[in-house]
Amino acid sequence: MKVAVVGATGMVGSVMLEVLAEQQFPFTELLLVASENSVGKKITYQGKEYAVVGLAAAVAAAPDIAIFSAGGDTSLQWAPRFAEKGTVVIDNSSAWRMDPTKKLIVPEINGHLLSKEDLIIANPNCSTIQLVMVLAPLHRKYGVKRVVVSTYQSITGTGVKAVQQLQNERAGVEGEMAYKYPIDKNCIPQCDVFLDNGYTKEEMKLTNETKKILDPTINVTATAVRVPVVGGHSEAVNISFENEFDLQEVRALLSQTPGITLQDNTAAYDYPMPRFAEGKDDVFVGRIRRDESQANTLNLWIVADNLRKGAATNAVQIAKLVAASI
Repeated sequence: MKVAVVGATGMVGSVMLEVLAEQQFPFTELLLVASENSVGKKITYQGKEYAVVGLAAAVAAAPDIAIFSAGGDTSLQWAPRFAEKGTVVIDNSSAWRMDPTKKLIVPEINGHLLSKEDLIIANPNCSTIQLVMVLAPLHRKYGVKRVVVSTYQSITGTGVKAVQQLQNERAGVEGEMAYKYPIDKNCIPQCDVFLDNGYTKEEMKLTNETKKILDPTINVTATAVRVPVVGGHSEAVNISFENEFDLQEVRALLSQTPGITLQDNTAAYDYPMPRFAEGKDDVFVGRIRRDESQANTLNLWIVADNLRKGAATNAVQIAKLVAASI
């Protein structure tokens, strides 16, 4: 089993390597791949030193699986080249997510749809993954009609440059800006670029990807906000159902769903927070309560580490499904 991690020197790539080790992924050979600027750089991983290789060399090596976290343009250019060699590409960018010929996979929800013909598999957006993980069991039981979601997204979703900006601001140091405005002691109501409809790309990813993964008839509207947090993304979610629900049944259903941890004891001040989700693979859900303003509607709060289940962990879970079928 020959595995390539493309974008291995980046923030998500480094977490992918951590998750591969934690899950004892059964590779026999590992290729660490990055841009030409990083070729030759040495990385010590699990007690062994690896030299970073370029994309052309990685394609020539014909790995069984290539896990990409290198940006959409890189994926559009290079994923088909790997696929031509028979490599199964699991892509973490937005390049292939809405391509009707590519599957958008969260293993707990639709991993069973994968087949040997799928050579390019899309990993959903981080904020989408944690949302659909909670929506999926509720949709099967009650029928989700409409979702209103407001996100509070970690700066780690932007990358190393944003983390450095926050650190600089807190230290009183001037430096390169990842955002147009200061992020410390601030909330920026913009994740990604604005589109003609007034929404950002991030907000439309939540809408379009949820429909593709779960059900095209579900209506989704989103507001995505960047906050000065490192540990993970948080989401306030309002869900309207076709059918009536019981709150205790909702809690039981979610607590029994693999990959979800229920934290919903307000009497003990127990609810999800990014500082406690950081470094964990589960999606945490709490603050579950009925929307008293209209029928069949629920409010809840979802938190997950966007670098783990929102990116690296989900990709490695897909890779494990692929490896089991090779």
